[in-house]
Amino acid sequence: MSLRSNSLWEVLKSTFSAKVWEEILPATWDTLYMVSVAALIMLVFGIAIGVLLYITRADGIFPLKWFNRIVGTIVNCLRSLPEMIMIIVTLPLARLILGKGYGANACVVALAASCIPMFARMVESALLEVSKGKIEAAKAMGSNTRQIIFYVIIPESKASMVRAFTTALIAIVSMTALAGNFGAGGIGDIAVRYGFQRYQHDMLFATIIVLIIIVQLIQFLGDKISNILLKKWHMI
Repeated sequence: MSLRSNSLWEVLKSTFSAKVWEEILPATWDTLYMVSVAALIMLVFGIAIGVLLYITRADGIFPLKWFNRIVGTIVNCLRSLPEMIMIIVTLPLARLILGKGYGANACVVALAASCIPMFARMVESALLEVSKGKIEAAKAMGSNTRQIIFYVIIPESKASMVRAFTTALIAIVSMTALAGNFGAGGIGDIAVRYGFQRYQHDMLFATIIVLIIIVQLIQFLGDKISNILLKKWHMI
């Protein structure tokens, strides 16, 4: 459906037709699947790397300069690559793990690997907001490194880490749209095949609507959870 031969109103009406959404809904589920699995992987590895970067800093609770420098350099190098290049670079890793470099599962590996470095740095920044005085107080009470991490640092930074995770999750959503160019399926594939290659603007508008709704829901839930954690922590 071309805008040259049809009015904008006709295109908008077609956007909400059953025929369009028969294609959009399955693609939406594929996108949600990729986002969910990639986010889970990113959450686990991102927090682990972020905590390691924080505690091994020169002024950290377990200083290890050479380790921090090596890991920090690797993270910074990966963060410097544009999203499309990261997907291209990490697809061979998916092929090595899964046996193929295309499809939703292959792109899940690429999405997670692309976002882990960014999220790790965001976790480190969230942890740096924790007051040094509270850490020193925990040390004075005889707390070991593990206790300080799990009972002081992480609880104190929960709200900030939720906000960081929300931002990273939205980045994953945007990358799934990009991954549609590499055989991932989902909303990105619909936008490229129908909206760009075939000039079906009703399909393109439908993908935009879905992406906006997903991002708005993520942001709303992230803000809500962050505010609840802040209020709860201040009450303790």
